[in-house]
Amino acid sequence: MDALHTDLYQLTMAAGYFHRGMASRVATCELFVRRLPRHRRFLVAMGLERVVRYLEQLRFTDEQIAYLSALPALADAMTPAFCRYLRDFRFHGDVWAVPEGTPFFPNEPVLRVTAPLIEAQLIETFALSAINHATAIASKAARIVLAAGDAGVLEFGTRRAHPEAALDAARAAYAVGCVGTSNVEAGMRFGIPVLGTAAHMWTMAHPTEEAAFEGYVAVFPSAAILLIDTYDTLVGAARAAAIARDKLKGVRLDSGDLGALSVAVRRILDAAGCASAKIVASGDLNEYRIAELRRAGAPIDLYGVGTDLVTSIDAPSLGGVYKLVEIGGAEPGAGGARTPIAKFSEGKATLPGAHQVHRFRDKAGRLARDVIALDGEPASPGAEPLLAPVMKQGARVAPPEGLDAIRARVRAEIAGLPEALRRIDDDPAPGAPFAVEISPQLGALVETVRARVVSGAG
Repeated sequence: MDALHTDLYQLTMAAGYFHRGMASRVATCELFVRRLPRHRRFLVAMGLERVVRYLEQLRFTDEQIAYLSALPALADAMTPAFCRYLRDFRFHGDVWAVPEGTPFFPNEPVLRVTAPLIEAQLIETFALSAINHATAIASKAARIVLAAGDAGVLEFGTRRAHPEAALDAARAAYAVGCVGTSNVEAGMRFGIPVLGTAAHMWTMAHPTEEAAFEGYVAVFPSAAILLIDTYDTLVGAARAAAIARDKLKGVRLDSGDLGALSVAVRRILDAAGCASAKIVASGDLNEYRIAELRRAGAPIDLYGVGTDLVTSIDAPSLGGVYKLVEIGGAEPGAGGARTPIAKFSEGKATLPGAHQVHRFRDKAGRLARDVIALDGEPASPGAEPLLAPVMKQGARVAPPEGLDAIRARVRAEIAGLPEALRRIDDDPAPGAPFAVEISPQLGALVETVRARVVSGAG
């Protein structure tokens, strides 16, 4: 149960709404990112499926309710009536979202929730946690995959993350184009190819490198990828080729000058009749190092990336926020007047009303511009709406999307980004920033709401 995977103030606010008779007022909240992290020219939406599963399963157990009743901050509000409410709690709202694998930009909502106020409040922390983390990892992994070009990228970062975070990272990395993961649980849970090689400990546990290689090939005759840099990489390459011969699937380099070593190892393997054996490189790799190796012509077939990918090390947290954009009095789907809500604090202003993002492409199919508009506002010809319905009255509107479909979307969407947005260097000048516009109707509403709240007439 994930009900207590939240911040205390979500529960105090929920109790407050309940006791003040506000619980069933309809609220619309949107999740978005105010600004791109450094080193990012776009973000890739990820984590939606985790949020939907959470909303489907969200329940409070008797044990959890008893614990909440004992908390000093909540004790006064944990009346029998509120305890009954929590015991019967279900999510009844509507959810719209940008499909996983879609590139997006600042201020564009990636998740929109319309639900009774208490429900919309309670889910904030979990939704932010799931989407911020998965999107940060997916966006980093997308850069690494771009840098690798036609070489494959393996996600090798499980040991550098919390076990549950590692699973979400493996899913996000595979969704944006990595060819596999070392995480076995992720393989079973998500159907991701699981890939790996031998360990240094295997070699060091044997009396000689030859004995280690011979033993490995004997146990794994159809999957022999040998780690050759425990002692001397070039000697190791020659020994691997001589011992494994036609059974050698590949070798891994984990240290040293990967560019020079990969060239020399390729020559050794080819000369020994192991031309089909792949070269796998690992060891503190990231998109910049991979791009450098590719520019140098390093004959590396697969890059294993761990720490930098699974921690999104140069932008380890994403500042996604979840804000109230309108509030009303009717139940979801029943109509009724809604009041648009906005913040105008410096650096943290929000846009009022429920929104849709209209995406426009040029004649070649590349991304041209995005327009944030009010939900229901007519779109210009050729515009693609980004947010699609995901849940209606607390139930999915379609089965979960498969990772293969998400991977295909990512491939097509990133190929359709302007070249300036696909660059991985840190120079912000070419093509940055990408302009996200707001529609004239939304612009007018912003000024109307500003006048209302400044005058105090709202």
